[in-house]
Amino acid sequence: MKKMQQGWLSNWLVKHEVVHRSLGFDHRGIETLQIKAGDWDSIAVILYVYGYNYLRSQCAYDVAPGGSLASVYHLTRIQYGIDNPEEVCIKVFAQKDNPRIPSVFWIWRS
Repeated sequence: MKKMQQGWLSNWLVKHEVVHRSLGFDHRGIETLQIKAGDWDSIAVILYVYGYNYLRSQCAYDVAPGGSLASVYHLTRIQYGIDNPEEVCIKVFAQKDNPRIPSVFWIWRS
């Protein structure tokens, strides 16, 4: 069985014992992480404090009929003088019978 490649953010979260799952990288090389809905608000604060200060987009989709729902967040670290800002994609899954994911509006007002 092939082991999923982890990026620096996933390695940092592992080092600090933050529960998540690495989903690898997308076609642009952006690291994608899966976070449990119950952990999302605290991990969102960690990411904001670390410098992910811009919520570029948020969307949601049905994963499978009768299955779970996914809420997807694309976060960016915007710093002056940096031409290629760091990005990360966070996926938070919730069951259709209890589709609750904590709001992060109080962190990223977008």
